[in-house]
Amino acid sequence: MSKAEFQLVIFDMDGTLTRQNINFDEIRAAIGLDGEPILEALGRMSPADRARAERILRDFEDRAAETSELQPYAMEIVEAIRAAGRPSALMTRNTQRSVDIVLRRHHLMFDHIRTRDAGAIKPAPDPVLEICREFGAAPADTWVIGDYHYDILCANAAGAISVHLAEAFDEPPAWSGEARHVVKSLMEFSDLLGLPQATTSRPILPEAS
Repeated sequence: MSKAEFQLVIFDMDGTLTRQNINFDEIRAAIGLDGEPILEALGRMSPADRARAERILRDFEDRAAETSELQPYAMEIVEAIRAAGRPSALMTRNTQRSVDIVLRRHHLMFDHIRTRDAGAIKPAPDPVLEICREFGAAPADTWVIGDYHYDILCANAAGAISVHLAEAFDEPPAWSGEARHVVKSLMEFSDLLGLPQATTSRPILPEAS
């Protein structure tokens, strides 16, 4: 596949399009969990415990969304994909509520949004496969970029092209090697896709509250 041959690009949100500003260890401590994944732990709770945990998680997610900052070149790469005539999608384990806050705050638009409210979540391949079906795109021609292991597992299981955004790591973790590509910035990812580079990068100005 040449660099420009892609049918669809799927982005993770926290830590990929936005800078990572949510502390999952703090969330686990507030809920009373040890080191297990939060959403999977919620699925094993009693209805009362789950309702309490979901309120705590929602508060953390809302605060993170309301104070979010875009990664450098986030707006530019989304617009460049659109200018190339290709769809882009957002795939996250967050709720639609927190996604709406982020998109409204930063004036971002995607052709499809897949949150945990829609069903199966990463690392299962279902989100990528469902987005591909939405656009009639082949997973093999679909690029998925994320900053966390679950993004890579999800993309690989779906047969998509996985990209690890390792911007937050001085040294990429061992699982980074499971990704087809590893990049240190969204601009580097844009170059990997063969997109034309913007000559200037607009300042990242969130919507006034």
